[in-house]
Amino acid sequence: MRIRGADVITEVLIEQGVDTVFGYPGGAVLEIYDALYKHRGEITHHITAHEQGAAHAADGFARATGKTGVVIATSGPGATNLVTGIATAYMDSVPMVAITGNVGSGLIGKDSFQEVYTMGITMPITKHNYMVQRAEDIAPTLREAFRIAGSGRKGPVLVDITKDATINECDYLPQPGFVEEKAPPENDEAVWEVLNYMGRSRRPLICFGGGVIASGANDTLYALMHKAQIPAVHSIMGTGVLSWDDPLNIGLVGMHGFATGNRAIDAADLVLAIGFRFSDRVALNVGRWAPNAKIVQIDIDPSEVNKNVHIDHAVVGDIDLVLKKLLPMLEATGHEAWLDEINAWRRDDYHPADSRTELKPHQVIKTLAEMAGPDAVLVTDVGQHQMWAAQYCRRVKPRSFLTSGGLGTMGFGYGAAIGAKVGVGERRVVHITGDGCFHMNMNEVCTAVTYNLPVITVILNNSVLGMVRQWQHSFYEDRFSSTTLDRVTDYVKVAEGFGATGYRAKTPDEFADAMEKALLAEGPVWIECLIDRNEQVLPMIPAGGTLDDMILE
Repeated sequence: MRIRGADVITEVLIEQGVDTVFGYPGGAVLEIYDALYKHRGEITHHITAHEQGAAHAADGFARATGKTGVVIATSGPGATNLVTGIATAYMDSVPMVAITGNVGSGLIGKDSFQEVYTMGITMPITKHNYMVQRAEDIAPTLREAFRIAGSGRKGPVLVDITKDATINECDYLPQPGFVEEKAPPENDEAVWEVLNYMGRSRRPLICFGGGVIASGANDTLYALMHKAQIPAVHSIMGTGVLSWDDPLNIGLVGMHGFATGNRAIDAADLVLAIGFRFSDRVALNVGRWAPNAKIVQIDIDPSEVNKNVHIDHAVVGDIDLVLKKLLPMLEATGHEAWLDEINAWRRDDYHPADSRTELKPHQVIKTLAEMAGPDAVLVTDVGQHQMWAAQYCRRVKPRSFLTSGGLGTMGFGYGAAIGAKVGVGERRVVHITGDGCFHMNMNEVCTAVTYNLPVITVILNNSVLGMVRQWQHSFYEDRFSSTTLDRVTDYVKVAEGFGATGYRAKTPDEFADAMEKALLAEGPVWIECLIDRNEQVLPMIPAGGTLDDMILE
């Protein structure tokens, strides 16, 4: 059949199984929005308050569901407003297709109204990007975009389409949607060699990250580590892969990980790094990281091998397929002495003091996690609250803790929570933020109100930029330069002005009462939690430091 380029876009979206998109209309994408109107019964479009919120919503939708998120924006400022959201998805390997409009082909390069070189701007932050100037090229390009975004190491792909390409007609023939074919290990002998390393080890340790979630390998990882009785630590991106109360799960590792996990890395004679990229927040001192261990890396992306830390052996391939090949070859073993030593260390881990009269951040996180339930999806912004949430969120399944790990994007949380809520339906979504971050994204509450999305936002308000202030305290002799906010925002009144519900809590009992009411609400709720500005995220290993440099008070 012969149809407009804009109609080709909606047909390909439907063909790829897309029923949800996020975005903001504008002149260069009017034809696309006209086509979306015609297909409003098949594709639901959510308009956000800002294009960045739309990008984060598509990201949160993808993280929560495992599907490819889709965001649409117009040319010029519409496209540039997506940049931070695209970069956030890129750093955390989140599948996303961003569709941007551009000026007509005859106006390109003439500094036309709302014209920018979107391909050039987004090239460093996308897995691939395209510019389409002919209607005939829209379908094959979009199909390729979905294939690239959703295969191998996943990530965002941008397709920039000129206005005339959306207006002009072309022939369209439907095709089946993309279905990922997972990459098996490149070398079976490399898998066998992993067994040799494991057989020689007396103090093995698994370090895993977000790659396990992307591969859907959580059950296989669980089976392997329990069969071999190997303890595990994880990066912030691996939160929820293992239940928090699994006896072999030591928990978060790195700058704000607990001492036991970092000590286990120092003492291990073998580290199995699985979907774990050795970021500088985990391998803080690469020259002294796992100093006594052989390091075996399993990853889908060969570019990660030997990128940050020297590797003794690597297996490149889809993590789930590699572990499934390894699992039946592995003999059931035990490492009782090693586990006993780790459990002894655990008893001495740092534990912050509780309070019955004032709000302590770790208690807030524990309470909301317990009250929201194990199926709830927790979404954070970035800063102290993010680290407290990672330490105490008590998740039991993957895709239930969403955070900006690689880029560390303040303002990520509300848009991502909206996308997650759209994606997970009846499951609860709780957005955890700080007062600094929340002033960057509270505009998106109008989106939650418009679509009646019962997202619960818990604001840890200490009236400062907490994480930066903590660094100023520890390393800059309390010179609190530009980190004391002392904003007088009345969150309860502002929430009501948006059409949401607001509560304020100063004690644990007040917070529990507010949380109970929030869980019964039909629309979005904010709960402001007043905490002391001197609260610190502990333990902490400074950048470039080691276990010997850990700060505990």
